[in-house]
This record gives sequence, C-alpha cells and structure tokens, in this order.
Amino acid sequence: MKTRQDPHIVVVGAGVGGLTAAALLVKVGLQVTVFEAHVYPGGSAGTFYHQGYRFDAGATLAGGFAPGGPHERIGQMLGITWPVQPVNPAWVTLIEGKPVFQWADRERWREEIAQNFPESGAFWRIQEWLAEQAWQVSARDFPYPPQSLQELGRLAAALRPTTLLAAPFGLLTIGHLMPRRASQRLKVFVDSQLLISAQTTSPFANALYGSAALDLPRRGVNHVRGGIGQLAGTLTKWLTDNGARLYYRQQVERIQLGEDGWIRVKTRKGLEVEADGVVANLTPWGLAEVLGEHLPRRLQDEMQSRPKGWGAFTLYLGLERSFLNNLPTDHFQVIVDVNRPLGDGNSVFISLSPEDDPLRAPPGMRAATLSTHTPVEDWWFDDRSAYEEKRQFYTEKMLATAEMALPGIRRAVRLCLPGTPRTFAFYTRRPYGMVGGFPQTSLLAARGSWTGIPNIWLVGDSIFPGQSTAGVTLGAIRVARQVVDYYAERRKAKTIIHLKRDMSHST
Repeated sequence: MKTRQDPHIVVVGAGVGGLTAAALLVKVGLQVTVFEAHVYPGGSAGTFYHQGYRFDAGATLAGGFAPGGPHERIGQMLGITWPVQPVNPAWVTLIEGKPVFQWADRERWREEIAQNFPESGAFWRIQEWLAEQAWQVSARDFPYPPQSLQELGRLAAALRPTTLLAAPFGLLTIGHLMPRRASQRLKVFVDSQLLISAQTTSPFANALYGSAALDLPRRGVNHVRGGIGQLAGTLTKWLTDNGARLYYRQQVERIQLGEDGWIRVKTRKGLEVEADGVVANLTPWGLAEVLGEHLPRRLQDEMQSRPKGWGAFTLYLGLERSFLNNLPTDHFQVIVDVNRPLGDGNSVFISLSPEDDPLRAPPGMRAATLSTHTPVEDWWFDDRSAYEEKRQFYTEKMLATAEMALPGIRRAVRLCLPGTPRTFAFYTRRPYGMVGGFPQTSLLAARGSWTGIPNIWLVGDSIFPGQSTAGVTLGAIRVARQVVDYYAERRKAKTIIHLKRDMSHST
C-alpha cells in the first residue's frame, strides 16, 4: 500500500530498460511516473505503424526468455506472459554468398562450425565455457561495476570457483583467443557477430563479454508477435494496471535540483512534477542536455572524453510476399567483401516479418527491416542536398547487399523508407542518433548507472551490460535495486536521527 512517505520516482524514457526498472519499483511499492517523448513506447526496440505495416525500428530479435534469462525472470516477478516464439536458426550469415547457419542446438552448431571453420574447434570450446561462466554470473545479479560497499559485498558473494577461473580472461580480448592461423573468413564471421552484439570487433571485444555475445543464438532467440515493440507494450500494460502513471508526447526538457534532494521535472509541454528520484533511460549526452546548469563536473568530463557510439542506417521495406519463396530463415546477416571494413553497407542485417504474423503487414505483403552500422558523425552536416544524396546512395547500396540473401528483392519492394542517425535522433530523441550503447571492450572501463547526482540513475544501453533487450533488462534489475537500497538507507539514517533526538530529549 502506497503512502505519502513512499518515494516518487520519475522515469524518463519508455524504452525497455526504463519500463522494466519502473515496473520493479512499482512492484516494491514506490510511486512511479513515466515520461515518454514519442507516441508509443519501446525506443530503439519499438515498432512503428505506417501504411498497414508494423516495422521494428531498430532491434528485431530478442533473447533472454530461456529459464534464468532476464526476461524470463521479469516475467516470473510480474506475472507477465511474453508474446514470443523461438526462431531456429536464429539467423543465417552469408559471407561472400556462402551461408553459416546460427543454430540454437549446440550439437548442430558444432557441426556447422566444423564444416565452415575446421581450424577453430579449440576457440569455440573456450568461447562456450567462458560464455557459460558469464551467463551464470548474470543470473546471480552480479552488480558490475560495483558502485558501493554494499554492491562490492554482493559481488563477492556471487563469485564461484569457476568464476575465479574465468576471471583472468576478463583482461583479454576475443582476438587473444582466436587461432593463430585463423582464416580471413573466420575472422570476419566472428567480427560480424561481435559488431551486432558487442558494438566492436575481436581485437577489442572483451573475452568474457564477447564470449557471451557469441553465444546468444544458443541461448534462444525469439520473434515477438506483433513486432518487438510488444515487449514494451506488455510492460506498459502491467504498469498502468498496477497504478503507475505514463505520459506520451511529453519530452522532458529540464531536470532541476532543489534542496534536501528533491527534484523538479519539466516537460516541453509545460507539465511539471516533483520527484524524490529520477531513473533516466537516456544516454549520458541526453541526460546532460536536460540537467543544464546542474550537470556535474564528472559527467561533463565524460562527455568530452568518451567517444560517441555507433549509429545505424536502416531501410524499412514493404515487400510483396510472392517474390520471397523458399527462404531458410526470416533473418539474414550479409557480408559482401571480407577484405573491407564491416558496416556502412558492407555488412547488413535483414529481418523479415514472419509469414504467420498477420499483424505485421497487409495481406500478401511482408515488412522488412535492414540495418547497417555507421558512424554518427558522418551524418551531421548542414548541406541538405548532400545529405539526401548520401541517403539515396546508402539506400541503393543496402538493396544491392540484400540481393545476396533475397534475390529479386528490388522487384518485391512496394514501400521503402530510409532512416539515418538523424532520423533516430528525431524520433528517439537520442543525441546524434546513437544506438546500441558503448563498445564492450575493457571490463575495467564498464560504465555503471552513476550520474554524479546520488538520486539520479542512468538505465538503458549506456550502462553495463549494454545493448539488446536482455542486456538493458539486466541493467534495469540492478538499477531498481540501487534505487530501493538508496531509499532504505535514507530511511535508516532518518530513523537514527530521530532516535538520537528522542534520547537527547529524554536525558
């Protein structure tokens, strides 16, 4: 039962991370208000409607629903049934036209890598073992990086002998584990998987994190019925059913700090609320914008020193189904040239809406999302005609790449919507249009939820463990616990003050 003494938490941004943290805080009795700038929830894992199609804006597949996975645990906590169904293979990677199937079944996967990469058996064995240690740690709510003595104690309690055996690999990269005589095809395959799941490649990807990222297809990948935005939709329904307040079309413009820790949150439409704390489903740059003059020096220094993350160029296509026959999967990753850098159209991820999901497209049609990594800085210039010319060039390049997986795709196109980092910045309100979080390189540089303000926390893909709906859910579980711990300590401190005051009066 909520009382006036229950802390009021404002969640800024209705992405999966923010909504998950909001739901956990409501579950333990806190008052929660969610502000979302857009007209629907989900953020980069949202689904938008256009001319009868439901397009996944960014993320198209979701993991974390297997027993012990973050979504499965949230479902158990909240009594939620997720609208998901597994896909197998998770996707097919085409490297210069030759396929590698990402099977969920481990034995079948081992046969696949033996056939395609015979020199790599030892690499995949150590990768699989390290991935198991990483997944076991994540299932124990491993509070990393620790931000308090309390979290340091929990981290120590979560350690196991096998964890300690794996710990030295935390200082290595996936590149250190690769075979000395690895073929270029193996290197490109590993790098392409890491780029979509760790935002970096084998010479830089942390060995523990990267091993878990490479293991995602074996942990179960799922299609979300109605589009991946239904994950956020499921969470928002639970929140409204359980007393939380959600406001759409309310972009937070300013967070003001007052005395005694109170916070005033203002939106561009003039709505103002007072809060005891804020959970910001924003990038650090996004939080800096709304803090204004209250921006802490440490966060300001981070803005100046931390490189910006990746952006994405996307195509949202409406395709005539009759041209898409006998496909081995609905999801493809295409690498055109193994001797060129990944991203920028040389590597493209393609997701088709399932034929048995009538919510996604008009009769006889299918929705498709195509995406490629691209540096955000490359899209922010003032010459509008040059911008449109570049957008058209990338559109043609993406369609040409997609032809390798879907021959004749150009003839199937009935609708084509391009999206650039500037598009993402406009619709998601993420500065520069950054998506996917930070590259997961050194564990020693992993970013926690800290903001420099004790009752404001970051959540989402900017904090460890980073991207994917499963990753931001793990981060949200941790942030919700930090919020609860913070107010529990404050209550304890107030109780001690009152006891001391009572004792002084009695004497």
